[in-house]
Amino acid sequence: MAKALYINHATLIVSNLEQARAFYEQELGLEPLPTFNLDFPAQFYRVNERQQLHISEWPDQPSFRGHICFQVDDFNAVFNRMSALGAIDVAPWGRVRRLPDGAMQMFVRDPSGNLLEISCHPSTQVDDAIFASDLVESAAGVYVSQRNDARGGRGERATLYHGDDDR
Repeated sequence: MAKALYINHATLIVSNLEQARAFYEQELGLEPLPTFNLDFPAQFYRVNERQQLHISEWPDQPSFRGHICFQVDDFNAVFNRMSALGAIDVAPWGRVRRLPDGAMQMFVRDPSGNLLEISCHPSTQVDDAIFASDLVESAAGVYVSQRNDARGGRGERATLYHGDDDR
């Protein structure tokens, strides 16, 4: 059987390419890449040496809970900026939190309403002042949906980070 090696790219649909480009370039620091000669508005970005984010402008509806996750190098700065922008969305997955593995988890909306998870490596130093915000859980934990349906693989060693190259 063939095996998927890694995620090459994810595509997000945006309502305004220029606003989205400003957000992804200025707020998340993504590097624009040359984009194929398409007949619709689109921009490709380098996330790292293997992965890309593609955005393209189409009429569409963003998902309420579906998201992609970006690991950031400065969670404190991104939290403060997203808070100032009013971009943090606690409705789909709850407040900003420290996960049991030590990583931080925050959900934000881009200008088109796409949901993005923002995370950092568990070893990242997080400013204690962040935990004073009403947008942040004071104790580590996971989102509790009240659905009481625990299907899927569970484990005490669960983590968003698999290897040393995740830093």
